[in-house]
Amino acid sequence: MELLKIDCLGKQLRLEGSMAGWQQLFWDGQLVSQQAASADLGAIRLHQFELQAAPATIAVENTAIEQNGGLPNGEFAAPNTESASAAPHPQAAAPAQLQVRLETELNWQPFLLRYRLLVNDELLNSGERNSKDIEQQQPEITPVNTSKMSLVGLASLGFKLLKSAKVIKVLLAGASMAAYSWLFSVQFALALLACLVFHEYGHIRAMKYFGMKTKGIYLIPFLGGLALSDEKINTRWQDVVISIMGPTFGLLLSLVCVLAYWITGNIFFAGLATFNALLNLFNLLPILPLDGGHILKSISFSMNSIAGLVACIVGALIGVYVSYSFGLALLGFLLLIGSLEIVFEWKGRHQSHLLPLDRYGQLFSTAWYLLTVGCLVAIIWHFATSGDDMLALPLKILQS
Repeated sequence: MELLKIDCLGKQLRLEGSMAGWQQLFWDGQLVSQQAASADLGAIRLHQFELQAAPATIAVENTAIEQNGGLPNGEFAAPNTESASAAPHPQAAAPAQLQVRLETELNWQPFLLRYRLLVNDELLNSGERNSKDIEQQQPEITPVNTSKMSLVGLASLGFKLLKSAKVIKVLLAGASMAAYSWLFSVQFALALLACLVFHEYGHIRAMKYFGMKTKGIYLIPFLGGLALSDEKINTRWQDVVISIMGPTFGLLLSLVCVLAYWITGNIFFAGLATFNALLNLFNLLPILPLDGGHILKSISFSMNSIAGLVACIVGALIGVYVSYSFGLALLGFLLLIGSLEIVFEWKGRHQSHLLPLDRYGQLFSTAWYLLTVGCLVAIIWHFATSGDDMLALPLKILQS
């Protein structure tokens, strides 16, 4: 992930790294220093490289020095750019050597990066970055070149048209309304669309909270809804909040319907509360690309130790045991499958560009997730014991 991006002698200096400890330093897009993974993640890391200063030009020398367990020989051969030493003028002065040194001290949990940039032992820049800075940065993304007539290119173009054309929203909403009315009834279709929109609005509010530009809500027949944004997330915390806010808004809607049922006694509100709870509960299953898959993946992938993996496995087993103990066979089965998927991908967590959760973030996200799941199950269970066969249907689905 991108740790730092600052100006250095008129060019961009960018530092990338991972929780495994490796780091790469780029100056003007050129790799000038890199360091292999290190067990001592909190140590001060040092990157050094030489530049040639000439009138109106600065060139990278073929000496990039590594510290703290870099690659063998501690060298990197960078291509030379324009250099004054190549000028034909016989009286041209020898280019000045600039020794550039970047010192960093990095703590991952909670994230804090302190840095000092020195040129010929003179301080040029210094400061620190925290998780808020990472959330607001625009990550460096390499563009993907695709053939003009390739299926990937056509799909990308179609998706862009889908996101940009407002009329498509209306057409998809109309198609969803027609499909659900055909399967059920007009009243049920309207209620279901309202639940989907309210759920997706939770995602939209979370995106806007992080300052992300949104493309709105799209209702896809038989698949549910999508809340889209062109901007990329930079942290696991953003992934958790954006993912869980949809089910949280869904829970709030179910609670409002429960209150309306207690006040009016209208069975419609009871049905809306329980089926909306079932819809949001399925979204919280730990299976990608569902919301629950994103949440539990962010939590488990932020645990940078074997103890964290063990805790994830134990938590999953407890969830499966509790589900089967209460007769929720389907919920327990899907919880087991989703948890195994996350465990199998755990080794590749260091390859992600997302800043991991700190210990407080992991505990808070876990509590938020479990509380939301518990409340949704409680609503379904409450109405299943009312004696109405229709209201008992969501619980029967979970027990199937």
